[in-house]
Amino acid sequence: MEYPSKLIEDAVNEISRLPGIGKKTALRLVLHLVKENENKTLALTESLNKLRANIKFCKTCHSISDNDECSICSSHRRDRSILCIVEESRDVMAIENTAQFRGVYHVLGGIISPMQGIGPSELTIDSLLSRITRPGGEIKEIILAISPTLEGDTTAFYLHRKLKEYPLKITSIARGIPMGGDLEYADEITLGRSINARILFN
Repeated sequence: MEYPSKLIEDAVNEISRLPGIGKKTALRLVLHLVKENENKTLALTESLNKLRANIKFCKTCHSISDNDECSICSSHRRDRSILCIVEESRDVMAIENTAQFRGVYHVLGGIISPMQGIGPSELTIDSLLSRITRPGGEIKEIILAISPTLEGDTTAFYLHRKLKEYPLKITSIARGIPMGGDLEYADEITLGRSINARILFN
């Protein structure tokens, strides 16, 4: 692709490094920023600089936070006996948006993926075990809310093997047919799990 300016080309190359953004989308964004008022572009730059300089990770659950402890971990309204294990902070946001969960979280920081060189030691599993074995610990149930992929299942299996020696109830999120979905379009694994994990109709 030919660019009218080396500055445009450099900006497009940098923005296209972001996940889900190709060169064409990056070019549209860059051209939009060029046309915008300079103050808006500077505000974006300042916001990104502040993000990199000041963002923190919760010392308890490892989710993204403005402070040393996130608002969920510091809240007295959460049920600390239920701990939901997720891959990334975006999963915490997704579950929180349902307004159905009142427990607390633990963010692994990824999943086990030998192909990408990510093993258990790269995740926050040691921190998880410390939370569980902490004297006076309140945790009674662990929910494995991990993506149903090969790597996700590997991670869940590994965690289950590590956690089963503790007096905990270990559950996983239900996997089934989405609301409004047709059975004929469901893959065999999802459909099979939906049958096996059937519930009472009431």
